[in-house]
Amino acid sequence: GSDMAAARTMACLSVASLARPFSSRVSSASCRAAVVAGGQRASLLGASQPRWGLTALRRRANRGFLTVEAKKKGFAELLSDIVPKDEDYNGRPRLDKGKVSAKQHVPNSIPKPPYADTGHLPPMNEDPQIHDAEGEEKMRAAGLLAAQVLDYAETIIKPGITTDFIDQKVHKMIIDAGAYPSPLNYGGFPKSVCTSLNECICHGIPDTTELREGDIINVDVTVYLNGYHGDTSRTICVGKVTDEVQRLVDVTEKSLAEAIKICKPGTPVRKIGATIHAIADEAGFGVVEKFVGHGVGKEFHSGPTVRHHRNNDPGVLVKGQTFTIEPMLTIGRTADRMWRDGWTAVTADGKWTAQCEHTLLITDDGVEILTASPMKKTERFPAKEATAA
Repeated sequence: GSDMAAARTMACLSVASLARPFSSRVSSASCRAAVVAGGQRASLLGASQPRWGLTALRRRANRGFLTVEAKKKGFAELLSDIVPKDEDYNGRPRLDKGKVSAKQHVPNSIPKPPYADTGHLPPMNEDPQIHDAEGEEKMRAAGLLAAQVLDYAETIIKPGITTDFIDQKVHKMIIDAGAYPSPLNYGGFPKSVCTSLNECICHGIPDTTELREGDIINVDVTVYLNGYHGDTSRTICVGKVTDEVQRLVDVTEKSLAEAIKICKPGTPVRKIGATIHAIADEAGFGVVEKFVGHGVGKEFHSGPTVRHHRNNDPGVLVKGQTFTIEPMLTIGRTADRMWRDGWTAVTADGKWTAQCEHTLLITDDGVEILTASPMKKTERFPAKEATAA
């Protein structure tokens, strides 16, 4: 009818507005020139130079993040973005924003990162973070604490609790350990942990939303301990989930484990994305391109940009380097919608998504998982101390 005709007209106008000259190589200077003002929050994201099938990259000055925008696949996809379907998935209504409580207190005795009091974002350093022996030990300590906190968070997750309750418990454990919860006030982020439920791809803000039987939730923990950040996450099942959702979680974990196994000095960074994408393709899941892994260490986010999809990015891994791999896989399409809070990214079609993440250290001949779970000493998809052939 007339509504559908209007939607098609809007789609055509949107296609015209998206048309840009394609460039397979974008310099660092031009990336930084693509600053778009506006917004009130920052996304915990460290993307940089797009080189493979991408049309734009923006670092939004006040929101403080880089987004990689993939080229639209066609009219049908664009139209479905404009006229979303309202069906529930797994009988769960689509997420809605709950009430966000005040930021939690951090004692003055706790060493804080530079942004903690101001809420400002540090400038993006595109260089990798490479450590000496002392730095590696501090990264191990930060990674271990992050892993312990994530393990604890999993033990308290059950139907009926709120994501704000998870934030309270995680915050207390981090503070009690003498560390700072890295997300807190990073670009104004109001909480100490990210909780991304069901169709939320990443950066969900803890609030009064209650967990239900059959949900999945990604808990993303980063701690700042003795001047170094340790960053990890995984998707946790709330009670019994459907076979399809369990398979999504399993394949996401497997893709991370297999990507870790290929890491060693000299491994092309782009091989990480190719490995993950092949596993997702075989299982029939989508790979989110917009959000990426990143360097981590003294700085929360830095180079390299670690894409989880096939790409032609330059660069190789080097000994002493620390970074994250954090694939996000989807049951449906990978297109996202950003909530007005400037943080919460959800799938446009409402289908569910899973993510897992480790902080890694490149060793002499392989890789060490700095955030390996003490609780899961025998992992279903082992990759600890992996050495690539």
